[in-house]
Parts: sequence; C-alpha cells; structure tokens
Amino acid sequence: MKYFLVVIFLLVGQVLVAQEGTPIKRVSDSLTRLQRPDSLKPKKEKEGLEVTIKDYKIISFARDTTFLDTTLTVYKEYKYNYLRRDDFELMSFSNIGQTYNKLGVDFERNGFYPNLGAKAKHYNYFEIQDIDYYNVATPMTDLLFKTTLEEGQLLDALLTFNTSPRLNFSVGYKGHRSLGKYNSDQIQSGNFKTTANYVSKNGRYNLRAHIAAQDILSQENGGLTEKELQFESGDPDFIDRPKVDVRFSDADNKILGKRYYLDHQYKLVRKRKDSSFVEKTSLSIGHVFNYETKYYQYLQTSNNDYFGEAILSSINDKASLKTFYNQFSASFYNSTLGNLKASLNLYNYDYFFDSVLITESGETIQNQLAGNEIALGGDYEKQIRRFKIDGSFKYNLSGELSGSIFDGTVQYNINDDYKAKFSIHSSSRMPDFNFLLYQSEYLNYNWQNTTRFDKERINSFQFTLDTKWLGSLSAKYTNIDNYTYFGLNPLADIEEGTENANIKPLQNSESISYLKIKYAKELRLGKFALNNTVMYQSVGQDENVLNVPQLTTRNTVYFSSDVFKKAMFLQTGITFKYFTSYNMDAYNPLLGEFYVQNTEELGGFPLLDFFINARIKQTRIFLKAEHFNSSFSGYNFYAAPNYPYRDFVIRFGLVWNFFS
Repeated sequence: MKYFLVVIFLLVGQVLVAQEGTPIKRVSDSLTRLQRPDSLKPKKEKEGLEVTIKDYKIISFARDTTFLDTTLTVYKEYKYNYLRRDDFELMSFSNIGQTYNKLGVDFERNGFYPNLGAKAKHYNYFEIQDIDYYNVATPMTDLLFKTTLEEGQLLDALLTFNTSPRLNFSVGYKGHRSLGKYNSDQIQSGNFKTTANYVSKNGRYNLRAHIAAQDILSQENGGLTEKELQFESGDPDFIDRPKVDVRFSDADNKILGKRYYLDHQYKLVRKRKDSSFVEKTSLSIGHVFNYETKYYQYLQTSNNDYFGEAILSSINDKASLKTFYNQFSASFYNSTLGNLKASLNLYNYDYFFDSVLITESGETIQNQLAGNEIALGGDYEKQIRRFKIDGSFKYNLSGELSGSIFDGTVQYNINDDYKAKFSIHSSSRMPDFNFLLYQSEYLNYNWQNTTRFDKERINSFQFTLDTKWLGSLSAKYTNIDNYTYFGLNPLADIEEGTENANIKPLQNSESISYLKIKYAKELRLGKFALNNTVMYQSVGQDENVLNVPQLTTRNTVYFSSDVFKKAMFLQTGITFKYFTSYNMDAYNPLLGEFYVQNTEELGGFPLLDFFINARIKQTRIFLKAEHFNSSFSGYNFYAAPNYPYRDFVIRFGLVWNFFS
C-alpha cells in the first residue's frame, strides 16, 4: 500500500505539470507537444526538431530497444489482460489472476540456478528479464485500467521521466484485486518497481538498476466438491456461483519478494573510426549485482484430510530463499571481430525452513540448503551483413546446483519482409528447490531429494521463419532427460478422492522428446481481417508425465475503420479459441504447483469472446464479452480438474498514455 501511495503522489504531480503551458497545434505521430521554458525543453526541441513517439524508447533486459506504441491492433487485444502479454499457450482459471494451466511448454531456462518453486503462483511475478528501462524525451505516463470479477479492479501505472537526456527514471505499480464468482476465491497482488538508466556524457560509463517489491495473495478454495450436480448439470439453482460448494473456506497462499539489481559497465579503451562517432574498438569492464529475498507461504486455519494427516491443528508452511549474485566481466568489441564478453559468476543461496524435522521412520529432513556456486561465462555477438550471430554459455566450476547452459542464435534477414532464425539451447541444472527439500505440517509433504535427484538436461533446436506474405512459422524440437514433476506416489495405494494426500516430487529416468509447431497468419479483405494462430504438439514418452493438447487454435475475425470523421479508430470482432481434450494437469494449492494426472481428460470445448475496441488519440478503450457461449455450449469448461474456467462476463477498461 505504501508503494501505491508513492505512485499516486507522483502521478498527481505529473498531471499538474502536464497542465502547465499552452498546447501548440503541431502534432507528430499522435503526440501533442506542450510549450515549456527553454530550460525544460529536450535538446531536439531546442534545435527546432520535432519530438515524436519514437523518442520514447523502451529498453529490454537483453538491451533490445523499441519505442512506445500507441496504435490499436488485434495484438493489443491479445495482450490486454492481467499479464499484459499474449496468453495463447495458457488456460486461465475462473478468477482473474488466480493461476494458469499450460497449453504449450517452453523448457528453455532464463536462469542458471534453481528457483524457489511454487511455479503456479509466479505468472505475475516480475523476474529480472521482465523489467524494462526507459529513455524518454519528456515525462511520459502509461496507465492501464480494467475491471475484474465482482469487487476489485486492475490498475497498472507507470511514470517515466529524466533529469537529463542521459539519466532516466521510472516508477511503476501494478495493483490488482478480484473477489471472484466462487466462494473463497479472492486474489490480490501488488507489484512495485522503480528503475534507473544512465549513460555518461562521454559514453564511457553506463548503468541500469531497479528495485522490485512484489506480493501475490490468493484465497484457495480447493475446487468444486459436487461438480457433476452443481456445475456440469447446468442447474439454474447453481448458476449463482456462490451457491456452489467448494472444498476450503480457510486456506490462503502467498508469494512475497524483494529484489535489488544493478548492472553497470565502464569502457577503459575506446577508438573511433576516423573522426566519426562510430566505434571501431573498445575494451570494457562490467559488474552485475543482484540481491533477492523471497518466500512462499501456505496458511490454513484447520488441517483437512484432503492433504492427509497433519502434525498440528493449524497449518503454517513457509519456504524462504535468499540469493546473492555478482558477475564480473570484461568485454572486447571490434567492428571486424564482433563483441566478445568473458565473465566470472559468484552465486550464494540460502533456502530454508524454521526447524529440522525427524519423521516417524527416523529419517532426518534438513531445514536448509545453502552454499556457493562459481561459474565461468562467455558471450559473443556479431553482425555480418544480413547475418546476426549471438551466443552465450556458462559453465559451473564449483557447487552442486548447476552444470552448464548454452544458447546460440543465427538470424538471417533476407529483406524487410523475410527473416529466418535458427536457435539452439542446452542446459543442465538441478530442479527447483521445492523438489529437493520441502517441509509441511502435513506429514506426506515432507521430503529431501538432494541425493536422489539428478540434474535435468534440456536440449532444444528451433527454426523460425517470419514472412510478410506467408505468415510466421516456428518449429521447435526438445529433448528432456531426468524430467522432474509432481505426481501421485507410485508406491501408495491411492483411493479416489485421496490424490492430494499422496503427491510427491518424481523424476523420470527415460528421455522425453517434444515437438511444437506454431503457425500464425492474418488474412485481410478491405476493412475485414481474419487473424489465425495454430499450434501442433507431439510428445514421445514411455510414461505419460508430460501432457499437452495436440492441437490449439485461435481465430479472430474483426472489422477496423476510422469513424466520426477520423476522430476515432474502431475495431470490433469475435475470437474463437479451442484446444483438443487431454489429461490436464491438476492443481495443488498447498504447494502452489500443478501435478500430473492421467485419469481425467478435459478440454475440447470452444471459447468465444466478442470485443469492441477504440482509439482516441493516445487512449485505447477496450470492451469485451468474455466466453459469451458458456450458457449454451455445455458446462464442461475446466481449466484443471475441479477448477472451472469463468462464465460469461462483460469487462471493460482502457490504456492511456499522456506526455508533458
């Protein structure tokens, strides 16, 4: 809450600043400029040049630079959601922000080390690679608002500004609360972030840093208990969803994390071509620092037989992780040889519970996994005419968590309309910490697998072809060894309804092959368009431990046109989404994880959404009737066993950018 008040204060100040001065008539790329004193004007404006939308730059973690996009397209419709990204390969639960089941899988790892776990609760958790940095001509604000279900709303506010063209800041807060349609289903979250981006006047020193503080709190109702009678039957008495019986009314889980990140470099040597500003050769040293604390907690007022026997009457399970990371690097750039970087990586971790546990069988389960990891790394990048080559690797010198990671990409730009890319990934590391060690007040949820589990090995190859006329096609083949997952204890005699009392982390000893082919193409006829995305998946495995739908499709037919003498741009249409039935993973609220089940096939139902979107200057307005076919296409729409997808609902909101 304290972070939210800070953001509101800054936004109010931003509005007041924006109201000062008299607007001038000159408009460039939908951006109206304001008259300001010369001391406040950006350099381009002082020199008589127009400030355009392309002067509001967004810099990703990978240092790819884009600019603010205020247009309205069907892809904005796909990204206008809780995650603010395309959720084509995800299946949402009933409440906004609850969790998502997987319709597609990517095994490539952004991190070299294991994570805390509770992956089902991390979809809205901003990792290091999710934070953007900014370089703007004038202060800019980005506001997103969207209604949720029943009480609550979603607000994502960002303010970015600079004190000089070389020093840029941003402050953002994403606040969310949704009561939900079912009992004990409330979700709320807060994501605060602030960033800094600096380049010295001579260009030798650059810095980027961020601070992130995040919490995600969920009520967990355990799913429906009488799904055939109260949900699938379509009984009018239970269309009012609070009348439907759920399993829990006293369970919650939450993720809370804080992170401090710094990445800076200094060029020791820099030579330019002739008298130009183009660098020919440079030698730099760099340092990356990251300190993060995070915990996952499950709370329940009274224990429940659903998870088996318990030690105490009330449940308070808490897994904590503290990590401390330093990278020291040296980079050499030459216009002929390319960019080469070597690094030394130091990683300290402390994953812990409150106390050591001795089971009834005499097994001792530790309360801590702690240690240090040392790794060497290297990166290479080179542009050779139309070819671009990227490669990176890390190799662990000491420590037990990781082995190696390698990523390589070759991209060929045939022309502006045709691009081809080939990527390879290979990695070896231990599974997440909650697979290796976990403690709970529930007896069956205590384990230590530090000596039993081997490192997971991932090898993948991907080919992507982007064309203007034929669409986009990608094909990825992945081989997984020692695949680790949660599933039913193979040694237990499991009766129906006791599955969650017998969940264990398991590791598959056989290799798994996974193929994913994805194709996207938009067809246009005048003001009408048909946007299509189709995904095919195939899994080769001896045991059914990796379950995904064979076919997933999303098709949107829509109409676009300027209206009201071009004062508004309007876009309206219908989106159809469908995936074939398969053994959907089941959700376990105690772990905050999905687990493999092979007794119930779900899916094979259509999802239809109707939308009307409009753009007025820098404001985009969104109105959507979600899943409007729910009442007449059958009540079999599940996101996981016992967890339905949402019923028909109308939601609206807007995205607003303003400048000063």
